[in-house]
Amino acid sequence: MQILSLIRQRFAEALDGWVANPQEHLQRITLARDPQHGDYQANVAMPLKQELGKPPQQIAAELVSRLRLDDLCHPPEVAGPGFINLRLRSDFLNRQLELMASDSRLGITPCAVPRTYVIDYSAPNVAKPMHVGHIRTTVIGDALAKILRFLGHRVITDNHLGDWGTQFGMIIYGYKHFVDAEAYERDAVAELGRLYRLVQQIIGYQETLCKLPPAEKKLADAQRKLASAKAVSGVPEPQQKKDIAAAQKAVRAAQEQLEELQGKVQFVQDSPALLAVSAAHPNLEKRCQLETVRLHEGDEQNLALWNQFLPISLREIETVYHRLGIEFDYTLGESFYHPLLGDLVEQFLSRGLATISEGATCVFLDGFDAPMIIRKSDGAYLYATTDLATIQYRMQQFRPDVILYVVDMRQSEHFAKLFAAARKMGYNKVQLQHVSFGTVLGPDGKPFKTRSGSVVGLEHLLDEAVERAFQAVCTPERLQKAGLDMPLDEQRHIANVVGLGAIKYADLSHNRTSDYEFNTEKMVALDGNTATYVQYMYARTQSILRRAEAQGYSLMAVPDSIVVQHPAERTLALQLLQLEDVLHQVVAEYYPHLLTGYLYELAKQFASFFEQCPVLTADDHAQRQSRLRICQVTGRVLEHGLGLLGIGVVPRM
Repeated sequence: MQILSLIRQRFAEALDGWVANPQEHLQRITLARDPQHGDYQANVAMPLKQELGKPPQQIAAELVSRLRLDDLCHPPEVAGPGFINLRLRSDFLNRQLELMASDSRLGITPCAVPRTYVIDYSAPNVAKPMHVGHIRTTVIGDALAKILRFLGHRVITDNHLGDWGTQFGMIIYGYKHFVDAEAYERDAVAELGRLYRLVQQIIGYQETLCKLPPAEKKLADAQRKLASAKAVSGVPEPQQKKDIAAAQKAVRAAQEQLEELQGKVQFVQDSPALLAVSAAHPNLEKRCQLETVRLHEGDEQNLALWNQFLPISLREIETVYHRLGIEFDYTLGESFYHPLLGDLVEQFLSRGLATISEGATCVFLDGFDAPMIIRKSDGAYLYATTDLATIQYRMQQFRPDVILYVVDMRQSEHFAKLFAAARKMGYNKVQLQHVSFGTVLGPDGKPFKTRSGSVVGLEHLLDEAVERAFQAVCTPERLQKAGLDMPLDEQRHIANVVGLGAIKYADLSHNRTSDYEFNTEKMVALDGNTATYVQYMYARTQSILRRAEAQGYSLMAVPDSIVVQHPAERTLALQLLQLEDVLHQVVAEYYPHLLTGYLYELAKQFASFFEQCPVLTADDHAQRQSRLRICQVTGRVLEHGLGLLGIGVVPRM
């Protein structure tokens, strides 16, 4: 049951016909911060003071008289300057908790009006290994898909692979000129990855050489301005200090930029082999672009190489998805849409939605300085063209109400333009939403990379997390202390579930719009807001239930067996019954961290219950049966909640 939503609905009914806009006041009805003030609290009266022309306490008293909450709550209390405090009835709590315990869906009803969602996430570029940057889009998209499906919506997941872009031009060029045939025979994916990195490195070096002179000039200009600021006379001392500080800051920034560029150049210049490759292949970026053009034009050799590389790369990507438990309904890459792009551009031109400007086909959009280019002057198409064709295809095939793009926030402008162009095409009824997210950072606060500057591979991080989990959870000392005698294969299974869950949970527990530091040691910690802590509390519930069964207690549903009495029981019950509200809040803003926060609080409340409320040694049979049922439903909620995040559980830890 959505208890908070139900209470807000009752307030809306009480406010209807009395105030101008009841709905705008409902968000002021929340969970009480202090249990002494009740379970829920409404700060509705004070904002209505001006509209109704009465003191807030009088408004609150009148509102209480209009409320119909007898079936849910004890009589509401007016406190302070006009707060309304609500405390749920114990018999209501018992009934709702029993319903949750006895229902396969934990008492959560599917939505009355299901919508069709297409969720576009993960979308790695093929022919190079997945890296740490793919973790956020993949786990956020998967969690949203699972939650939406559980709530009764129709969900179509689509992995829009980058299998036709410029990276293939780089790999094809690299294969033609630099391939190590023996290495390719041994491990094709590793060799393709090496070729991609080599080509990218040389392109970066050649680009950096061009950036050095402007960077040197920028530093020289900044140094001159600093000298001028120091030498100037007749300026008030505070202003001069301010000017000098600003000039020093500009010098430092220019110096850091120049040193970074010089470091990239020096790395290649210190390697005779890399320097020779650069000298033998000038304008390498342009050469790779030409290979991409040949591929798109159907060049026989390049197309054959593409067909050779693609299945190899897809197998590698699928290995990662299998480890993470990720599945997609569709995997339609850029190559799938390439045959549709010509017709799409002609549609834009024939309908007057695009114009030719300096040879390029451009879509001019209100509110944007630069147009969206959908065909370059040389006839090449762009990502924007493919994305528009993708929207057109999805609308025709899936007829969605909502399309979600789980893509990092650096693409915000692209999606703003894309959605504006789609509306010009006539797609005004579908909700197009960019579910943006921040960056995965290293300990230095910068985007997470290896010491050599390359992005960290995802497989390596998964292995590291699993090993960290093994060391944290399955050490002989800890197992002996916990009285657990388990074979090595069970230990390894636990480490795998805990390690992979740790990576997912660490990402999902942060507000998706924030950056966060990737630290596997912290992720697998047994305390704090981690998956490991929540999984451990689940394992505790299962331990209690196993011991109860061994002592002959039945865990089958017994009508009216749950009776909440102790304050710790009540706090835990209230937390359990908030699940449905939390899931709907997640969907409202596409914030999975609201669910991780809920599960962490639930785990903490269970720990408190465990300490204060004996279960197997409770005072009488009825109390033991009630507390066993509370343990049982808590375990189910922890398991199901983690499952909606794509995270598994184990019965022993």
